[in-house]
Amino acid sequence: MDASLFQFFIEEFGDTNCTLMDAFQDTLYENSSFASMSVDGLYCNATTDEIGTCWPRSNSGRIIERPCPEYINGVKYNTTRIAYRECLDNGTWALKSNYSNCEPILEEKRKYPMHYKIALIINYFGHCISVGALVIAFILFLCLRSIRCLRNIIHWNLITTFILRNVMWFLLQLIDENIYETNEPWCRLITTIYNYFVVTNFFWMFVEGCYLHTAIVMTYSTDKLRKWVFLFIGWCIPCPIIIAWAIGKLYNENEQCWFGKEPGKYIDYIYQGPVILVLLINFVFLFNIVRILMTKLRASTTSETIQYRKAVKATLVLLPLLGITYMLFFVNPGEDDISQIVFIYFNSFLQSFQGFFVSVFYCFLNGEVRSAARKRWHRWQDNHALRVRVARAMSIPTSPTRISFHSIKQTTAV
Repeated sequence: MDASLFQFFIEEFGDTNCTLMDAFQDTLYENSSFASMSVDGLYCNATTDEIGTCWPRSNSGRIIERPCPEYINGVKYNTTRIAYRECLDNGTWALKSNYSNCEPILEEKRKYPMHYKIALIINYFGHCISVGALVIAFILFLCLRSIRCLRNIIHWNLITTFILRNVMWFLLQLIDENIYETNEPWCRLITTIYNYFVVTNFFWMFVEGCYLHTAIVMTYSTDKLRKWVFLFIGWCIPCPIIIAWAIGKLYNENEQCWFGKEPGKYIDYIYQGPVILVLLINFVFLFNIVRILMTKLRASTTSETIQYRKAVKATLVLLPLLGITYMLFFVNPGEDDISQIVFIYFNSFLQSFQGFFVSVFYCFLNGEVRSAARKRWHRWQDNHALRVRVARAMSIPTSPTRISFHSIKQTTAV
């Protein structure tokens, strides 16, 4: 009866209170009917490991089995599998428990293996296309100095953040799962830098909206706007946000390279909250901008107004796109298969092609950039043609001279 009661206690209460289990065992060991299970000589006390599994008091030199926990680091595991831990001969537990037989239950990935593989291919392809387009756009803004007004400098910085963000994304993909589990410091640093560039992305989108709102709605002269203010907003403000997030992760969720979050924990909202706030403010900016353009600037045909309209069109397309993409992380798709599959593909496509869309709307379709690039191309062609003509004019026709001189020698000899 006592032995069965002990087994019941382990199964029902072992993982909740190891100290209570230890006291319960002390009581049982005093009972002679429990002598067959008594612990003689050295033994390991009941203890809880880093995962939260409770290991009961055991004789030294034995390997103890326990069911795999239901959750490890927020991931659901198969509890029918067995974990192991050795009670050493000196009466101490081995430093690490063996959870190698425990397997996670990844229902979604098992349910849609083909779709997840295709989505991964889309992610890699989209990020490669985006990086290529972004680098071309960055070089254009770098070379075309004639268009370096404040508006295009803002575009240039936004493109820069996307390049850095995509490069860090590729670095994250190179990290092995074992490194995630060991939680190496350099791995946590990469995640921190990646999240910093994510935040700067949205803060530079905020700068885009702030500039247009200031110039159009507030009718404030853009000549009075200071570049350093926007640089401070886009690059400096995200720094304390990410530092606070990193401190929160270090003391509360210091696991798996700080990538992702466990259910019920909200440390990631330290940086996600400001991003959501920035998006909401930008939508308010855009509403006011569109309202002003529709009511007061419809009849205006000045070149400055035309440029503002083009900038607004680009921002109208990009801001909802970026906002919808980010909000997908907070919206759970439906339980049906179609909703899950649409979520997988839609999220992968928008996440990976964001940089490409930014390059197209802010650079390749930018009238100023196209005009300046066309003029520079024609200037290069003209200079090249001029160099060719000069080279031809300065060349000495040696062959005809030699032929004529040879003919003259023959004539003289005759």
